[in-house]
Amino acid sequence: MAGRRRRQESPARRTRPAGGAAGPRPSARTVETADRLHSVAIRLLRRLRAEDRASELSGPRLSALSVVVFAGPVSLSALAEAEQVRLPTISRLARSLERLGLVERVADPGDRRVQRLRSTARGKALLQEGRRRRVESLARELAALPPGDLGAVERAATALARLFGGPRTPPD
Repeated sequence: MAGRRRRQESPARRTRPAGGAAGPRPSARTVETADRLHSVAIRLLRRLRAEDRASELSGPRLSALSVVVFAGPVSLSALAEAEQVRLPTISRLARSLERLGLVERVADPGDRRVQRLRSTARGKALLQEGRRRRVESLARELAALPPGDLGAVERAATALARLFGGPRTPPD
């Protein structure tokens, strides 16, 4: 394959664990646990997404902004890959975020022809405020658990963070 350039991985992509890794076949119990966790995770995210209404941004805009805040500055193609959409779709999203003053275009220091998206202070603040609302909502729900159950959730959160990567906060 001489002459072919290897495709570079996007910054957002590098933060995710490799899926489908070869290894021992999971037991029936592990598959059942994974199935329950999958269902609970979806319901949890749906419930917490209700807190995002206060931002007045659509889900796709919030998601794209999150990638820019956590992995940025990012190219449009890297953002499209991270969001699993086509370039024209991410271009429209980027323009709307730019018009709202949440991101700005900057030249790539290594290649002035390449434009990257960088979050503005307003974009970071909006995302941090949304996170604060979601965390407070979840904390209220967790506070209703008996101490033993809360301890089990704490241990599970620690184990899942080890498995999938620890919590990240937006850079200052």
